[in-house]
Amino acid sequence: MKEYDLIVIGMGPAGMAVTAMASNMELDVLAIEKHKVGGECLNYGCIPSKALLKAGEMHDVTDNLEKYGIDFQGKTEVNNPLEIVQNKLDQISGSKTMKAFEKADLILNEGNAEFVDENTVQVGGNKYTSDNIFIATGTEPFVPPIPGIEDVPRLTNLNLFEQDEVPDELTIIGGGAIGSEMAQAFSRLGSEINVIQIDDHLIPAGDKEAGQVLEEAFTAEGISVYNDTSIEKIEQRDGTIYTHTDKGCFSSDKILVATGRKPVLEPLKLDNAGVNYDKQGIEVNQKMETNVNGIYAVGDCNGQSLFSHAAMHQGMIALMNAINPLPFKKFKRDDYVVPWSVFTKPEVAQAGLTEQEAQEKGIDYQIIKEDYEDYGRTIADGKTEGFVKVITNSKGKIFGATIVGEAASELIHEWVLAIQHDIKMFDLMMTQHSFPTISLLNKRVAEQWMMKKTDSDFAKKLAKTFI
Repeated sequence: MKEYDLIVIGMGPAGMAVTAMASNMELDVLAIEKHKVGGECLNYGCIPSKALLKAGEMHDVTDNLEKYGIDFQGKTEVNNPLEIVQNKLDQISGSKTMKAFEKADLILNEGNAEFVDENTVQVGGNKYTSDNIFIATGTEPFVPPIPGIEDVPRLTNLNLFEQDEVPDELTIIGGGAIGSEMAQAFSRLGSEINVIQIDDHLIPAGDKEAGQVLEEAFTAEGISVYNDTSIEKIEQRDGTIYTHTDKGCFSSDKILVATGRKPVLEPLKLDNAGVNYDKQGIEVNQKMETNVNGIYAVGDCNGQSLFSHAAMHQGMIALMNAINPLPFKKFKRDDYVVPWSVFTKPEVAQAGLTEQEAQEKGIDYQIIKEDYEDYGRTIADGKTEGFVKVITNSKGKIFGATIVGEAASELIHEWVLAIQHDIKMFDLMMTQHSFPTISLLNKRVAEQWMMKKTDSDFAKKLAKTFI
């Protein structure tokens, strides 16, 4: 039975981050993956979805060239975008991905890893031991208990990108990030799309107003969105799938279930190690450590922040805590802001609190909002839909930011930095932004906040006194 400095179970973003960092520090690392290196993100999620979105975007651009004064004589045809997606995945998952394991031992495709005790893991009949074990096994799609859903062929992110053809009609259950991104991607590639969800706006985890802007864009593109809709049953007849709801019956060739994620913890046999968990995931503290000393759970499997970047960051935090001998200097998860983005057109991005969350917390706040339609660069680009909305106060403290519009996923990081390091609105206003970048919208928000402050009797009197 071989002993390692670290054992890492699961080679998604979190597990790969731990493995790469630890092995680079010359620690003896055992990496275990039961299926594909890269996890859901690389193989079934973030990366293939972006490739498909890009294919849809290219088709949409050619269909709208006249908006830019260009006359295109001809017609584009959707040929093999899903094949192209798989080709790109093959490029990414090759030598570049495997480079992370040059200094580690890798057990691949030998079955599930399971705990024997708090220091021992068994894979394929062999046992391995370590005082530091990192669980990074991720999640799988959650399929809601809708009558009939188990009896019809259905798509999730696990098999979505393995299709040979773009479906003529697609019903999507769920209006979150995956549902919204795939609705637009397949619509732009020729599918007739119905999005059905129980929530009252698209991207329900985010700002309602941002969700409404996205819905307006979807409607303009011919995507039908049904909010506040309950599904009564699903059935298949003569090769057609019928989704029965309280707002009518929808027929389609395929259905995509995009209703969230759930951890799969049973194969780990966590009870053998005494690790606490529930249906949401493995219980961890701020250091990403479980109730058992030396066992960490990072990424989606702990249910804290179901984002690939959060998973990688948690892996880094956990490893830094594991090798740090100073008990008073530990890295805590909640000290770091977790942004998220949805890569539709327009994009949606969030950092910190939404307006609704600020209200629920009873924060004395003010809203500063800058619309894309009021800025020369976005008018020139033909990208006038959207806004930057910041939750702040009279002192310029920043509680949260919502962005919907072109490049929202890039603009959001300035607000992440500001929230995490308590940078005030005044500081952002005094930071020069290159003109005419889209990111100058962030500075315009800060300028608007300052204009409101100077529009007071005291400020005006002060200015008159010294001029």
